[in-house]
Amino acid sequence: MSRAVVRLGATLTAAVLLFTSWSVATPGRAVALDPFTGYLMAHFTGESSTGQQIYLAHSTDGLRWTDLNNGAPVLRSTVGTRGVRDPALVRSPAGDRYWIIATDLCIGCGQNWDDAQHNGSRSLVVWESTDLVNWSAPWLLNVAGAIPDGRNAWAPEAIWNPETNDYVLYWATNSSRNGVTKHRIHSARTSTFRSITTAQVYIDRPGSQGIIDTQIVEVPTGVGSYRYVRASGDGQITVEGSNSILGSWTNLGNLSGIGLTGSQVEGPMWMKFNPRNEWALYLDQYASGRGYLPVLTGNPSSTGGYRIAASASYAMGGTRKRHGSILNLTAAEQSRVLGRWGSTVPVNRIQSYNVPDRYVRHADFDVRIDANVSPAQDAQFRLMPGLAGTGTVSFQSVNFPGYYLRHYGFDLRLEADDGTATFAGDASFRQVAGLANPSWTSFQSHNYPDRYIRHYDYLLRLDPINDTQGRGDATFRVTT
Repeated sequence: MSRAVVRLGATLTAAVLLFTSWSVATPGRAVALDPFTGYLMAHFTGESSTGQQIYLAHSTDGLRWTDLNNGAPVLRSTVGTRGVRDPALVRSPAGDRYWIIATDLCIGCGQNWDDAQHNGSRSLVVWESTDLVNWSAPWLLNVAGAIPDGRNAWAPEAIWNPETNDYVLYWATNSSRNGVTKHRIHSARTSTFRSITTAQVYIDRPGSQGIIDTQIVEVPTGVGSYRYVRASGDGQITVEGSNSILGSWTNLGNLSGIGLTGSQVEGPMWMKFNPRNEWALYLDQYASGRGYLPVLTGNPSSTGGYRIAASASYAMGGTRKRHGSILNLTAAEQSRVLGRWGSTVPVNRIQSYNVPDRYVRHADFDVRIDANVSPAQDAQFRLMPGLAGTGTVSFQSVNFPGYYLRHYGFDLRLEADDGTATFAGDASFRQVAGLANPSWTSFQSHNYPDRYIRHYDYLLRLDPINDTQGRGDATFRVTT
């Protein structure tokens, strides 16, 4: 998220955005038995209701990423604000259970930044899975309700703590303490992510300096001087080390030496490369809007050895990836994830039968047929399995993943899937033989089967078709 949207002045200095990075829970038995072969990133994409959901991306080398599910969300929140940001993906020590924890926040969906800071949700949104592909319904975990003057709960992270045999869950809450109102990192312990111990202040910077984004990574024995290293957004990207998650931490420096400060980047996200002792610290270039930038190191404890990756060495995929987390995948996990979300539906254009130089396109979210469409992606769609079920198709936009053609008042629009049955019905169509030419195609409405998609004065709408003109207007060709 862009910090330019909201600032807390002296209270938060340069750190005011909701971004969380995620800490990978110690994989335990999964590490001992199954080598890691790939990487899974959970993230969100932006401020829209569709963008503030759970997205996934996959990489085989940790630097070049491919969007999963054709760039559309894989999970949607149906609780709280019905939006989520900053997902943290956690694996159990045995490798047999997973959780996604995220900020309960939907900017622009009835809530603005001032409300979110001072009277936001005190809960996190949680999903649970045993296989990374089948997820429970989400639930709310109230973490900040008992914090005196606690006003929100942002940027959740969790890491397995072998000293207490449970997870340390930590997040940012804006509250007044000792006369200073700002974001501080709080922590609590949990085994199930359904209840927590009493929240405690975990990280509090001096004076009015706030802190929002923190992520901890565990470092193997023999690398550096500390078992745990954390990176935090607190005006700088501050790096600290410790040999105990709940113990004392030592300041190891920041990234200003390589030209990166909290006014430029935020949302630190750790990743260890398979199988070597090298790490990437991904940072969101929020000030320039360029998305994630990997900083590489062979020793997270030594900030003097950090180096910015060459731009040609990494690629972040098609969607903009906002503050998320990366999980190293075993071969079995990778196979399940790619089997569920890895297949790619071809990109198509929809050509008009009776005005063959024109193609279906969206323009300012209205839908029409035009020639010479620019940008070309406005006329590109994926014919997905229908949102309403078997026997139907839905048209997903290529440059607005998660947005579909749907009728509203019989007018065709491009809108974000809101997860409702009404939207699914309005965005689903039966692909039938062309009404004007059976070698072409017509699209019959799922919930108004007497109506078909047709163009009228080049605008697309849903109409009954009763004459030759209508049959031509309602006939199309799906092209690559």
